[in-house]
Amino acid sequence: MLQLVTGGAGFLGSHLVRALLEDGDSMIIVDNLSTGYIRNLEYALSAGATFVFADVAVPYGALSATLAKAIGNRRLERIYHLASPASPNAYLAAPWETLAVNSIGTMSLIELALEHRARFLFASTSEIYGDPLVHPQPETYFGNVNPVGPRSCYDEGKRFGEAAVATAVRTHGLDARVVRFFNCYGPAMDRSDGRLVAELFEAAEAGKALPIHGTGRQTRSMTFVRDAIATARSIMERPQERFQPLNVGSDEEVSVEEVARAVARIAGVEFRPNYLPARDEDPQRRKPDLTRSAVHRPQTTTSLEAGLRETYSRLRDDRKVFA
Repeated sequence: MLQLVTGGAGFLGSHLVRALLEDGDSMIIVDNLSTGYIRNLEYALSAGATFVFADVAVPYGALSATLAKAIGNRRLERIYHLASPASPNAYLAAPWETLAVNSIGTMSLIELALEHRARFLFASTSEIYGDPLVHPQPETYFGNVNPVGPRSCYDEGKRFGEAAVATAVRTHGLDARVVRFFNCYGPAMDRSDGRLVAELFEAAEAGKALPIHGTGRQTRSMTFVRDAIATARSIMERPQERFQPLNVGSDEEVSVEEVARAVARIAGVEFRPNYLPARDEDPQRRKPDLTRSAVHRPQTTTSLEAGLRETYSRLRDDRKVFA
């Protein structure tokens, strides 16, 4: 089976690529390396995957021409669209590019999927719920998002991407899936991208107080990356009776301070919090309603303690290699 993964050099993308290749699938990876790293693809390239350095946020004609050599006369059967900055540091530094990859890029990839009669998966996010007024968040909740706020380039970009997929399903018969990832973490996180777990471990390693934005009482549902990828792949491969977005996450709700305390314990440092001003429009509670997606979840999921320990081990190993 020939599969295409956009954003395959990124955090989630590289885990997806490895999982697909371990099952023996043929692979084309597209990434412009704006937030991904070629080192994340060492396994994939040694396993015979094809890498295309390109930005997918271009009109369909240009994208088709860019991919023509890699595809050849073969038919794409699956397209996973994960390309997008995903951390606040990344999308706030590149807001226009974030909007473009989730709008122009999504529409162009949908056209590619229609041409090849490929099944299509769009990686959305819990951020489409904004600072939710409904808890936990079911897929039927439309969200509480500021369309002109500082985070809107990401929130509204993903909401547009979902709208594009839904429109293509209704009007062109696209065989599509939309998954909304909640707070993924794990090995291969970018140490400097400002996401919660990486930022806390970086501070712990440097002997600094642990940064906590806001009161620390805001909650998250931390999802270990391999569990998230296993769920997304199940959603991609199982037949759907009808198109509907699906939440992908953990049903364990923990406070930011609880995560920070766990990080301190695992890193072997004293819990010394550094309370910082809250980030603009930071959600106060976040937990997915997993009723719809329960059938797709792995039978055994990774506990926060185990996931953080593996993440920390990998971050320390990476520091030795890439320092």
